Order: sequence, then C-alpha cells, then structure tokens
Amino acid sequence: MKRIALSKLQNWKNSLGRKPLIIRGARQTGKTWLMKEFGKTSFNETIYINFENEPALKNLFTQDYDVQRILSTIQLYHGKKITPDDTLIIFDEIQAVEGGITSLKYFNENAPQYAIIAAGSLLGISLHENQSFPVGKVSFLDLYPLSFSEFLIASGKEMLCDMLQQNQWSILEPFHNELLNLLKTYLFVGGMPEVVQKWIDTKDYNEVRTIQHEILRSYQADFSKHAPREQVPRLNMVWDSLPAQLSKENKKFIYGIIREGARAKDFEIAIMWLYNCGLLLKSHRITTPRMPLKAYQEMAVFKLFMVDVGLLGAFSGLDAKTLIEGNRIFTEFKGAITEQFVMQELTTMNLDYIGYWTNERSTSEVDFVVQHQGAVVPIEVKSGENLRSRSFTLFCQTHEPQNALKLSTQYYQSNDTVKNIPLYAINSYFGL
Repeated sequence: MKRIALSKLQNWKNSLGRKPLIIRGARQTGKTWLMKEFGKTSFNETIYINFENEPALKNLFTQDYDVQRILSTIQLYHGKKITPDDTLIIFDEIQAVEGGITSLKYFNENAPQYAIIAAGSLLGISLHENQSFPVGKVSFLDLYPLSFSEFLIASGKEMLCDMLQQNQWSILEPFHNELLNLLKTYLFVGGMPEVVQKWIDTKDYNEVRTIQHEILRSYQADFSKHAPREQVPRLNMVWDSLPAQLSKENKKFIYGIIREGARAKDFEIAIMWLYNCGLLLKSHRITTPRMPLKAYQEMAVFKLFMVDVGLLGAFSGLDAKTLIEGNRIFTEFKGAITEQFVMQELTTMNLDYIGYWTNERSTSEVDFVVQHQGAVVPIEVKSGENLRSRSFTLFCQTHEPQNALKLSTQYYQSNDTVKNIPLYAINSYFGL
C-alpha cells in the first residue's frame, strides 16, 4: 500500500540538520507499518522497539540520557550493530516508557547523525501531560487515514489520481461517473489501512463493517485503559453523541445533545483528550474572514468530526444499500458524511488554518473557511444537485475573496472567482 507519507519520510532522511522525528496519529492509522516500510525501503538495517511489549527495556532512559550507553544497550539487546548512515531506529509506543520522549533531546544534541523515529498510539496525550518535552529538538509528521487520492492508488487507479493532481479536466470528464462511484465506495470504506486492505482483497461490504466496528470497540476500550478514571463516562458520552451532532442542519457542537443541562466545563477535558489522541477533528467558528484566521476564531464555538468517514458511517449504522442507491450517501443525515469527508481531506493538506464562518445571528453559514498561501478561501459543500447557496453568495459579495470553492457531485466549472469542483478533486485544488 502506497502512502504519501513515505516521500515525506524520505525528505526527512535527506534533510540537513535532521532531528529525531515524532509521528503523531490515532491508533490504527498505520504508523507502525509506515515506519517499518520506510526502514525496509530506505535503510540497510532497522531496529524496531515497541516499549509496550519489551519490558526488559523499560528502564532504558531512567539511569541517564547518555546516548552512547543507550545505543550500546540497544545493540546488545537486538544483536545488531547500529551505524548512522545505514540504520533506522524506531521507538514505538514511546510514551509507555519513562524518559523516552525526553531522550530525543539528547539524541538531537549529542548524536544527530543517527536516524530515529518515534511514535505512539496515545502520544498526543503524553505530550500534554507533565513530561519534559524536547521543544525545538524534534520534528513532527502527522499521519491520518488514507486520503481519497491514496485510496485511488491502492485501488489500482493511479493514472486517474495523476490526472486529478494535474487538474486535467478535459481528459477526466468521461471518467466523472467512475470517480463518483469510487468516491461513494470510499465514503463507505473510509481510509483506515486495515479496512482499505480488506476491501481491496474481498470487495465485501460486510467484512469492511466488521473491521470498522472492531476498531471502534478498540477505541472505546482505550478510554477505560488509558484515560483518567473520572473522565471515562464523559469520554463515552461525547463519543456517542457525535453522529447526532453531525446530523443537525447546524453542525455546531451542542453540549445539550450529550445530556440535558450539560455545560462546557463538564466535558471540555473529555473533548480535549479525544482531540489530543487523534480521534476527533475540530473546526472553530470564524467571526471575521481576515488574515490570520486564527486571530478571529471563537474558542467556545466549534464543530467536531470523527477521524475517519468510514468509521462515522459504521458508528451511525449506515448500510451498504445507502451506497448502492444513486447518490443517497452524499445526502444522508443532512450531508454529514459529505462534510466529514471534506474535513478529513482538508486536514491531510498543508493548510495554515481550517475553520467555518457564520454571521453574528448565525442565519448565514459557510461550511469551511481555510487559510492557504496567504489567502482566505471559502468552501461550500453541496451534498445534493442544487449548487445555489444564499449564504455562500452573500459571503462572496460581502468579503470578495480572490478564490472561492463549491464542492459537489457536479463536474468542474469555473468563472473568475468561484470554482465548482467535484468532491473527489478537493485536494487537487490545493496542489496535493
């Protein structure tokens, strides 16, 4: 399975002033596979350590942070010689061992010639707890579920993907319906690597759903295993409310949907925990669409999305019949699946900011407002055939953006400002 992140890892390997790399991402997004595959294809030797499964190394960093002692211990334990140019050292589940994250600072300062990658399923939580974090001494790579482009490549449609990336609209027009059908499949399957592989191997919707439900159960098992005990009921309540939150016409997160009378202070820690471990995506309301957008965000007003569109469908009970019947999957529960897909795609891109806009009375809304290459770009998501949108038109007339996007099931059209882009081509607009 080809992941775009492999090319990013190659750039990291070849970069001047290379620092230890931390890969962040939710459980089962493919971090371990990615690191091992990178070692296999780009190094002569790989030393892989999973600190949850190797108790003999639990005190590796507690004595001191002498890099040569640490490397000598690893060499003896694995019976392999470590050479700077030829060996990749992988510290998986690094948050599970005391001093592991802190040690990266000393590798950077005292042995920068060694290639070290660290990851962990709950690493995002550990980075926000009382640990000494090596600020400025590490690099980061965020790993998400497979994007639609990666899904196309995994499905044997690499040439279609290339044409999309090159914006070859005249060539692609005869393939519009095929791409829509592939997108419908992606909305059901999603981008979790194990699920995608199962779909490629079997083309069986039921087997896909079985694995998705297993992943969802493993996430909730993590709540009880790793979260503070007093937060576990709140985590489950927030998590269980997500389909209902996204099925509203106005998808702003409402605490009252969790339970009657719920307030922000009761659930903000639970939401932050889910966000930090990569299970939630968040988009804040923008009051004024000016640069920089972050300066105009409302911290208390936001939308929450799940990490993966396929998992959202499984969690919501969306069946294969919905996929098969026309374009129902795009419009089901008020377009929640479509908006989730767009948020997921935008998250994988190198954007400076992702938010959404409403006017003061919340009578007009633009689904997404992003900051990219020094410009504010509004994005309207149309799950049906009708491309007209009073709110979007009002926004463009009032704020006069240089570029604006409408995403729908319709084929590409463009005028001076507004581009109507097929949903499956969102990442090609941003050059990814």
